[in-house]
This record gives sequence, C-alpha cells and structure tokens, in this order.
Amino acid sequence: KEANRPLPNKGDHGLGNEKFKPVVPWPHVEGVEVDLESIRRKNKAKNELNHHGVDNKQQNIIQRQYLTFKPQTFVYPDPVLRPGVLGNFEPKEPEPHGVVGGPGEEAKPYVLGPDYKESVQASIKEFGFNMVASDMISLDRSVNDLRQEECKYWHYDDNLLTSSVVIVFHNEGWSTLMRTVHSVIKRTPRKYLAEIVLIDDFSNKAHLQERLDEYIKQWNGLVKVFRNERREGLIQARSIGAQKAKLGQVLVYLDAHCEVGINWYAPLIAPISKDRTTCTVPLIDVIDGNTFKIVPQGGGDEDGFARGAWDWSMLWKRVPLTKREKESRKTKTEPYRSPAMAGGLFAIERDFFFELGLYDPGLQIWGGENFEISYKIWQCGGKLLFVPCSRVGHIYRLQGWQGNPPPVYVGSSPTLKNYVRVVEVWWDEYKDYFYASRPETKALPYGDISELKKFREDHNCKSFKWFMEEIAYDITSYYPLPPKNVDWGEIRGFETSYCIDSMGHTNGGFVELGPCHRMGGNQLFRINEANQLMQYDQCLTKGPDGSKIMITHCNQNEYKEWQFFKNLHRFTHVPSGKCLDRSEVLHQVFISECDSSKATQKWEMNNILSV
Repeated sequence: KEANRPLPNKGDHGLGNEKFKPVVPWPHVEGVEVDLESIRRKNKAKNELNHHGVDNKQQNIIQRQYLTFKPQTFVYPDPVLRPGVLGNFEPKEPEPHGVVGGPGEEAKPYVLGPDYKESVQASIKEFGFNMVASDMISLDRSVNDLRQEECKYWHYDDNLLTSSVVIVFHNEGWSTLMRTVHSVIKRTPRKYLAEIVLIDDFSNKAHLQERLDEYIKQWNGLVKVFRNERREGLIQARSIGAQKAKLGQVLVYLDAHCEVGINWYAPLIAPISKDRTTCTVPLIDVIDGNTFKIVPQGGGDEDGFARGAWDWSMLWKRVPLTKREKESRKTKTEPYRSPAMAGGLFAIERDFFFELGLYDPGLQIWGGENFEISYKIWQCGGKLLFVPCSRVGHIYRLQGWQGNPPPVYVGSSPTLKNYVRVVEVWWDEYKDYFYASRPETKALPYGDISELKKFREDHNCKSFKWFMEEIAYDITSYYPLPPKNVDWGEIRGFETSYCIDSMGHTNGGFVELGPCHRMGGNQLFRINEANQLMQYDQCLTKGPDGSKIMITHCNQNEYKEWQFFKNLHRFTHVPSGKCLDRSEVLHQVFISECDSSKATQKWEMNNILSV
C-alpha cells in the first residue's frame, strides 16, 4: 500500500511535510518489489525488437571505428586565473538551503538516535546506505565548498560544450538517486545541461517504476528514463546510456548516489572544449553513508591531490601527485594528468567515446572497465586529466549491504575475467606481472579479443611500456613489479581437509585454519622468489606474540621470510628457524620449533584455477 501513496507536489521536491517527523519504524516503501517478468511478457514483441536493436548496436560499435579521430573543429580560449576577481561561473551569494536549518544542510552530519537503529540497519542491508537519514534530508540540500580558494577565481569561456548527464542505477534507494538528479539541476547552468539520462538496469523495486516516471515529469523532458530489458550490469549499461543520450556534446557519467559540488561544471568541461580527445575526472569527495556529511578523500599529497593507479593484481589505488606533474603546471589548481580513473565519474566528448568503441563489449557487470578506458585513452592518443576545481561527492556502500547478485547468465568470476581481458589487450609483456599476482586466472576463458587488437593496430596505439615510462612512471615506486612465483594455491594441512584462511583480514589481522573450500579467494596464497608468502598485496609474517601468523600489507622488500620445501611438506620461517604449524582444534596457525615427526607441521600447496 505504501508504494501507491500519492506523489508529492512539485513544490516540495518529494520531501513531503513529515520531514522532521519520520515514521518509526522505517516505512518499507522501498522494499516493495514488482514482477518484471510479467511486465516484460506484456510488451514482448516491442521489447524483443528494441533489445535486438541495442544488442546489434553493441556488437557493431567496435566494428565501425574511425581509423583516425576527428580533428578539433573549434578553438576555445584557455581558462584564465584572475586572483581576487570572482570567476564568471561562481555563484554571487551562498546557495540557498533546501530546507532552512534542515537536517544535513551544508553537508553537516545528520545523526539519528537509537530509536532508529533497527530501521537504519534494514535500510543499509537493502541499499548500502542509511536511507532513513537520507529520506529526512532535503533533495535540494546545500553542500559545503571543499575546493581550494584559488578555484573561485578562474574565468571560463562562456561557450562551453553542452552535456548529457548519464546515471545508471539498479535497485537504488529513492532519495539518494533523486538527490543526485536534483544536485545536477541545482548546480549546472541550464544552457549547458542538454539532458539527464537515467538508465534503469532492470530494477525490480516498485518506487523505481511508475513513481519515478511520474516524478520526473516536473522537469518537462529534461530528465529521461530508459529501462533495460535484462540486467546488463554497470559497464554495458553505461554504453547503452551513450547511445540513448543524443542531445549533449559531452557525456558526463555519474554514479547513482552522488552530489555535485559548487561550480563543478565549467572546470570539468573546459579541457574537453579545448581538446576533444581529453577525458576529465572530478575530484571525488566522500559522502558518509550513515550521516551524509561530505569530507575530502584521504590520501594524496599535502593538498589532497592524488593520481589514479593500480597494483599488479589490478586493485584500484591512489598515489600522491608527483613533483613532475606539479612542475608542469603554472598554478596549483590546474587539471593534472592521471594514469587511470576510478571509473564511476568522468566526462568525455560523446563522438570521441564512440570513436574509442565505448567500453569493450566483452566486459561484464562491473570491474576493470575503469582501467580499460584509461589505457585506451592514453595509449591511443588521448589524455586523462583530474580536475581539482570540479568536485563531486560520492557515497561509498557501508558494511552490511547485501549487494546486487550478478544475473545468472553471466556465470562465475565476471570481474576476474574482465581483468584478464584488459591485460590481454593492453598490457603487452606486462601481463606476466598480473598473472604472477593472480595465478589462479591463468586458465580463465576471456573470449575473443581480435577486434580490440585490430583497434590498437588501426589506431597506432602505443605500447604499455611507453605508457609505464611516460605517463604511469610513478606506479612501480609504490607498487614494484612482483617477483615470479615459486608456488601458489591453497595451503592445506598435509592429507587433511583444513586450509590456511585469511578470513578477509588484512593489515595486521591473524590468519586462521578453516575447512578447505577449493574456491581460492581468502584461501589462495603464493610464495615468490623473494621468499614472500603472499595474498594479493599482503604478506604473512609472525605476529607481535612471536608465534601466531598475521597478514599485513607489504612492499617488495619486506617480510622475505619463508621457504617452502615441497618434498618435505614444510614451510620454514627463515628469521626464526621455526616451522609453520597449526592447531585444528583452535583453528590457529603459528610457528613452532621444527619437528619432522610432527604431522601438524606438514603442508601441501595445491594450485586452484578460477573458472
């Protein structure tokens, strides 16, 4: 019944009048699900036709490449910094509150009392955020300005390119999704905002059906929603968004739980106006998923500026802005080069994105696409810039979220398969370092990449070695190239069914002994030529008590402590001269005096391949 309640009128932005008196417990309006299958059957003929069209387009995108990118046709003047003279895109007065003095205004934390504990936990489980607090905060709330002071004095050409803002969502909470839309409309000059394109990736929550269709009518066609006929996953849904968004010259991608910052648009778009093969990324701030306070991301240099990076197992990383990049700029807040982007938030000229073939059509659901597009841009002649004066807040999912399971047709390990596909196409001889870090992926089938290889050849794309030396020159100083593996797999108690398991612990947690599951993951380890016993970017070493084994982050020169004697079924901890031991009763892993007659000191290492 909640799902059928009348829509709020236009004036109150969907907040209702009970803003400060939320119902306890949380009214589970957003938990209502609808039967998408019956809707699909009702429109079967039409849907089959539409879906066939999209599918064909997706397959053909990469086949109709431009062999050379279109030339720049217009010349735009560079942005000018005039210290002390307020920039031409800056608001002349502080932005209005959504609700004067209301919860969460100016991005201040909004903390709920213990009465809401159960409903908060239920909303986090369902959506990954505290939707109870979110639903009480205005969709038009004011935000804090986290930019450097210098950003306020940049002057931009008035003839900026127009944009289609593309937002993909799947079973997103109402207020976090709508606050993303409201923030774009509130803080983007109308003459540049061609459309906001919402791509519904097969959501089955009732609030994202008719209620959404009705709600967006208030913007008279500015906001559109297109619905996928099956779950495509974030990557391909973004490519579909590029096809649906036809009005803007630039595509701006945002995640479905963001808030754009003050004067975010001009700094993000100006570099693309100057050079159409430039892709820009805003600085991404953190919106707390519990209180909705907005703070800068940690890490980076003294100004919080970081470059996008990766380790050799392809985990996303951020490294401080280098001296070399700083010296190439005249001012502190100019855009700077980054080897990679995080993936969720970026702007790219629409035609250029199509010339690049959009995302690789073989990438599924989520993961690796941020690296694929980054490498493709850099190696094929474009540029990827981070823009300090454009800031966008993003909510990161909280612990306790149940997640969105991938659709059945995808099969297992989609993210790992994506990684393999990316390294096989773009990394050249460097792919051996990925396989050293992720040996279990060596046999993963990754599909046909011949069209992608042909794209590289046709466009004279540069080698990964060039990229590592010229653009990503700082990565190996933070993430050194990994040594070769001596052995890898599960570490099983010899002739037992118990294996060492990190239990997901990192950075100082203890490993434990658990039943072997042959699935890899937390039970997958490798020992390399540098005598490091590792899992991803973590090493095993003895804990503070000198006995129990812990797992902690390590670089190439740390914790070179282990030798595996395969014939003796023994791991020796070289610094102490002791042997790896276990207690199946206590589920503990530790080192003790070596004793060849002790069965608990015998181990085997068995390869496990992902499928």
